[in-house]
Amino acid sequence: MPRVTVRGAGLPPVLLEPGDSLAFGRAPHDVAKRAPGRTIVTLPDCAPHVSRLVGELEVDAERVVLHWVGAGAAQLSGLFDAPGGARRVSLTRSMSATLDDGENQLVVLLGRQEPDGGLSDIVLSIDVTPGPAVPRGAAGAMGGTATTEAGPALERGSRNWFVALALTEPWLSGNDDYPRPPSNREIFDRVRDWHGYAWNLQQPQRVDEAIRVISRLAFGVHDDPFGAPHNGRLQNVRFAVARRAAELRLVTATDLAEVDRAARMRKLPPPPASPAQQPSS
Repeated sequence: MPRVTVRGAGLPPVLLEPGDSLAFGRAPHDVAKRAPGRTIVTLPDCAPHVSRLVGELEVDAERVVLHWVGAGAAQLSGLFDAPGGARRVSLTRSMSATLDDGENQLVVLLGRQEPDGGLSDIVLSIDVTPGPAVPRGAAGAMGGTATTEAGPALERGSRNWFVALALTEPWLSGNDDYPRPPSNREIFDRVRDWHGYAWNLQQPQRVDEAIRVISRLAFGVHDDPFGAPHNGRLQNVRFAVARRAAELRLVTATDLAEVDRAARMRKLPPPPASPAQQPSS
């Protein structure tokens, strides 16, 4: 079952699993119908001639399909794991193409409006990661939980989401001169303080696993610093992951403020009972 990550300049990463879809264009919210599992994304800096809805990406249990519905032209390239090597497909309205495993590149030709009035291409990177085979009819038994080869995806309120929040807290709070990234123990303490329940993060290896998932989402499959030999201390890699996750807004300062407020509210004593609620003597 494939897992898909979509990235582009000025866009936070979009994560898709089987059953999900992505609609995108200059003003897709005006025309794309909302549906469970559908994400609608506005491409930044679109030129006026770009269609409000240019493409729809659909992910099912066996394949990932791009439907091109815009009036303009585009090119789709399978860059890495395509059978027989890289391929390139020119897309026009009403065409569909199945994406290859690995990194795919979608280029909306002359779709970006530059500040000087000129036009340039919009480039989207679409990473397709094949997952383990799932018997037909078994998808419903998965309970809708998004997973990748590295572990659970970064979903709001999940263990990995809270780890990302603790990891990036120095950057989100403006303390970007923090001398080092938070340690595993500090991350565990912060998650427990915010959430009241810290899953299994008292085990340092579980924190490390979560940070690897965050790194994969922040950098992509092919640029993941944990996937390549690295010089120096592992702490330097963690520092880079934290900064990148904050820059891409995998978690935000608003998220941090919300969990801080919820933690404070949870610790407040209950209000005193009103006179009408006092037990009679």
